[in-house]
Amino acid sequence: MRNPWNDGPAAWPSELSTRARAVVRALRPLAPEVHRAVVAQNAELGRLAPSAARDANIAALGSGAAAVVTGQQVGLFLGPLYTVYKAASAVVVARRLAAELAMPVVPVFWLQTEDHDLAEIASCTVPARAGRQGGGEGGCQEGCQEGCQERCQERCKTIAVPVDAGSRVSIAHCTLPDAIVDCLDQLDDALGDGPLARGHVERLRRYYRPGVAWAAAFAGVLAELFAPEGLVMIDPRDPALAASVAPVHERALEAAEPIAAALIARCSELSQAGSPVPVHVRAGAPLSFFHPDGALGPRVRLEPVGGDAFAEVGSGRVHDRAALVAALRADPRRFSTSALLRPIAQDTLLPTVAYVGGPSEIAYFAQLAPVYRAFGRTPPFAVPRARFRVTDARTRKLLGRLGLSPGDAELSEAALLSRLCPARLDASAIAGRLLAPFVAAHAEVAAQLADGGPVIARALARTRGSVERSVGKLAAKIERTRSYADAERVDAVRRLRALLAPGGAPQERVHGLAGLAARVGDRSLIERALDAIDPFDGSLRELAA
Repeated sequence: MRNPWNDGPAAWPSELSTRARAVVRALRPLAPEVHRAVVAQNAELGRLAPSAARDANIAALGSGAAAVVTGQQVGLFLGPLYTVYKAASAVVVARRLAAELAMPVVPVFWLQTEDHDLAEIASCTVPARAGRQGGGEGGCQEGCQEGCQERCQERCKTIAVPVDAGSRVSIAHCTLPDAIVDCLDQLDDALGDGPLARGHVERLRRYYRPGVAWAAAFAGVLAELFAPEGLVMIDPRDPALAASVAPVHERALEAAEPIAAALIARCSELSQAGSPVPVHVRAGAPLSFFHPDGALGPRVRLEPVGGDAFAEVGSGRVHDRAALVAALRADPRRFSTSALLRPIAQDTLLPTVAYVGGPSEIAYFAQLAPVYRAFGRTPPFAVPRARFRVTDARTRKLLGRLGLSPGDAELSEAALLSRLCPARLDASAIAGRLLAPFVAAHAEVAAQLADGGPVIARALARTRGSVERSVGKLAAKIERTRSYADAERVDAVRRLRALLAPGGAPQERVHGLAGLAARVGDRSLIERALDAIDPFDGSLRELAA
């Protein structure tokens, strides 16, 4: 596997000596102002979630430790499950490096608070205890028995905070509304009355309160859950950190055109090689976002408009480069990073030896080689995060009853029901029996009318096609009716898919932590994930909980 950051050697080298050189290259103490900011941020977290391990890790960063970094948007109630898997992966990778090299390596979680898409993170999905709805994918299917509205299985419940979807303010400056109390009550109701569910919701209630910043609530819960491992939090919108990143933005403004041109060339290389290019690059555009109305206001992209000027995308207001640089120097928080600039800011602040990312991140990191060259930096190694499909006791019981494996849940509902349906009636055989006499008679008539010309030939072909389609629809209806005849089996399949592959998507990308926390305990699930992670194997693995 090639390093997607710089198209160089293996993404994580198998040779111990190469790993050692990478860590040695990364080792450096945090700049004093950066260290002070990190200490202050984590001290705030420590009031509710004290951690001697975290304090020790922050001290190590001040003394010259390397960092294994991961990060994520600050989603409601920690967002999708993969957020927890990323944090756990960073812990395990740092732990492995520190143990095998006898060098200090610390896990760090980068809170992506510069983003502005609040609507994207303002919801959380769990398997709903009482969510009884009719139908499978989009409503009741033909073949459902009367009364299916009462018998259909529990469905996924999505809990959402009402937010302004059009706001472009960085999430660092957004606070939780009063409606968060109702969201917690909904979650409490969805999870049920078990002690593990109550414990998880109580943990969330300590942090998710009206008026609290989204980032503070997220960081508090994550820090508390990973207190034994000492996971260090960092929020880049801190004024002191923004000042340290200001030279990155200044370089991004001054060299916007050549950096964009190099990125576009890299994107072309990737496209020609058949690789994905997930992040669009605009010719001549800086990789920084601009906050024209101040740090607490909306952020906008900039695009070149000729000469030495840039226009705000959306409003069209124009600023020359010198004015933008002056605004940056006066208040560094008037600029924030894009996806392609964030890694440079991250590695400016932190001694990053490795970044733990998900599949989509690894894909866009493939675009970053020109950015690292433009800033004269050596990229860290990219390590794939752990990927799990978790089965608890009741899910395993359901799988055993149906005779399925966990991966089978990713099949569509119709495909699963068809597989499980006893072969009492072969719909395709019925279709064949119905079509056989027609096909034979059609062939005879076609032979008799062979000299009828193209008009007759087309009419015969259309008639045959129409009959075959009608019989095919009949066969499909027979198959659906047969598959959905057993209401208990339909219920079980829907419940299984809701637990393991909601909507056909990976469990970890849809469900939040709460659903599993209610059944096995939030900290217990994290401990099992930590024990199961192979730090350099990002393949999907089954995890029994």
